[in-house]
Amino acid sequence: MTDARERRITALTAAAKAKSQAKTETTEQAIRRLVKRGEPVTFQAVGREAGVSHTFLYGHPDLRGRIEHLRDQHCPMPAEPAPPARETTLVSTLTSQINHIKKQHRQQVQSLQTALERAHGENLDLRRELARRGWPGQPAAPADHAASIAKA
Repeated sequence: MTDARERRITALTAAAKAKSQAKTETTEQAIRRLVKRGEPVTFQAVGREAGVSHTFLYGHPDLRGRIEHLRDQHCPMPAEPAPPARETTLVSTLTSQINHIKKQHRQQVQSLQTALERAHGENLDLRRELARRGWPGQPAAPADHAASIAKA
């Protein structure tokens, strides 16, 4: 019975070692693919690419050292190159013009609102004056006139 048990233990140990070696090889290939594509080599990226856990990566000193070395070497490329000075000047000039036009527009709107308020006030004053002098009111609207003709 001990021989059978030792054989099972030996078989399980060999299977675990083979599985670990396969994961190690898969991880090495994943690291090579990341480097080839120019992507940053991080524990998260390698784990995702190889389909292994962070624990596996941290638990293997060779893999861990390689990932840390490559991670420290990676220099991120800027997402977009800086625009040429001419484009920056053009953008700032256009932005300045837009801001100036917006300011003029606000001033014009404010001026028109003030004039409208003044006209409403004058209109109210004139109506009150007409009412004070006994003006009977405004003439009938055309619709009322048509209705009065129809009755006759």
